Amino acid sequence: MSRSSKKGPYIDERLMKKVLVAKNTGSKATIKTWSRACSITPEMVGLTFGVHNGKDHLPVYVSEAMVGHKLGEFSFTRKFRTHGGKMAKEQSKSSSSGSAPAAKPAAKPAAKKKK
Repeated sequence: MSRSSKKGPYIDERLMKKVLVAKNTGSKATIKTWSRACSITPEMVGLTFGVHNGKDHLPVYVSEAMVGHKLGEFSFTRKFRTHGGKMAKEQSKSSSSGSAPAAKPAAKPAAKKKK
């Protein structure tokens, strides 16, 4: 459920102070934050934030298209590896064996004798 329009968007005050200082000084340093729920405002466009994902601070460069979204939407908390299953295993085997050079060509089967 979204936040009430009467309240307005959630913006962390300490983060906004850091944003204003970075804009006034022209600093391009990454601003570290743990506030994933903070909404992105137009003042944040052009800055890089280090958004905490539970383990590390992932760099997020804010563009105009991100305004109105939350900072946490751009810092994933889970690492995607691959989809599993039989088909994935077969495809990985065929791609790995297809790229490696064959050591010896396959022998032809013996021809059947006619009677």
